[in-house]
Amino acid sequence: MFSRIRADIAVVFQRDPAARNAWEVITCYPGFHAILMHRFAHWLWNARLHWLARFVSHLGRWLTGIEIHPGARIGQRFFIDHGMGVVIGETAQIGDDCTLYHGVTLGGTSWNKGKRHPTLENNVVIGAGAKVLGPVTVGAGAHIGSNAVVVKDVPPGATAVGIPARIIDKEYTSAGFTAYAVGSDMNDPVAKAIHELIDHNLRSDARIAELSAQIQALSASRAGPADPKVD
Repeated sequence: MFSRIRADIAVVFQRDPAARNAWEVITCYPGFHAILMHRFAHWLWNARLHWLARFVSHLGRWLTGIEIHPGARIGQRFFIDHGMGVVIGETAQIGDDCTLYHGVTLGGTSWNKGKRHPTLENNVVIGAGAKVLGPVTVGAGAHIGSNAVVVKDVPPGATAVGIPARIIDKEYTSAGFTAYAVGSDMNDPVAKAIHELIDHNLRSDARIAELSAQIQALSASRAGPADPKVD
């Protein structure tokens, strides 16, 4: 247990440059408090003490602004940065070394029992305000951009942005952690397609103007000089 707590503290220093010392993390980081309370609530849930588990989870929500259902399964070195407004549903599964920012929702889209919340594989990063909805799987190493709404599976290593989320092309290899799951040199295929359409329209307009000038010149040459008037 203590080794897991030490790992939870260490991961804060890896992913948040604002962290200065362990005491600050222990006393001032709501994400750290939320995961500690969740681990206790999850133990109670597995012991079939469901009401008590929900009550501990409720206290955690009141103290931290982070709502994690005690039934959710969370791996090691999980980090919630800032944290306010994070919601993680009952059947959510989160792998190791995942990062969530404030306002993230791992929600369900069905009232039916059973698996209805997302599964995050290892090393997933989800940016602020993003919503991952339903029993979808976000593959290992995938990034979800801020405010994206994910309703379909995301392949491993991919980056998804937009509403609804779409996979964007990356002409680079991301090295290490990317804060908020968005880099400055990512290529959005929708934006690329729009720019290509604009370029095509400009080329078409230029070609039409050229053809129009050629037609006018041809018409003028065929008409010849005007016939002289005869009194």
